[in-house]
Amino acid sequence: MTTPTPAAMRGPGDLDPNDLPTVRRLPRWLKPANRVIELLQRLGLAFFTFHLLSVPGRKTGRMRTTPVSPLFLENRCYIVSIGQTEWVKNARVSGWGILARGRRRKRVHLLELGLEERKPVLRQFPILLPRGVPFLVRVGAVQPPGDADAFEAAAALLAVFEATSA
Repeated sequence: MTTPTPAAMRGPGDLDPNDLPTVRRLPRWLKPANRVIELLQRLGLAFFTFHLLSVPGRKTGRMRTTPVSPLFLENRCYIVSIGQTEWVKNARVSGWGILARGRRRKRVHLLELGLEERKPVLRQFPILLPRGVPFLVRVGAVQPPGDADAFEAAAALLAVFEATSA
């Protein structure tokens, strides 16, 4: 696997984030569910694979928090998301965040992987995080059946960041 490239160092074969295709609208229940997950995590109740990622806002600089399920592969930590969410846009600008699980927190650098670099990571998603597959299929980011080939084919719709210790 090659080294991830920060957004500012994209090569000619990589997509401009502003040109990424879009997916269906996110479900209405997602924001309230995320708030519940945030509350439980802040109370120290870590469950499933959820972590909280806080990233400074592009305009205000205020920390914005969202639940994520990091993918741990070959001693590296990756965070996968639908490409044009607000936290993804914020991470592209700031390049850092705070990754927390329960009461443990650590500052991380967030380096977005290029299109070709993200494909081998995405192929591992349905194997390592199978509970996340139905959601990404339901919102149209990944085609059924949500297997390794479908995740690789969805690389243009999904953002992948490597989170390294700051």
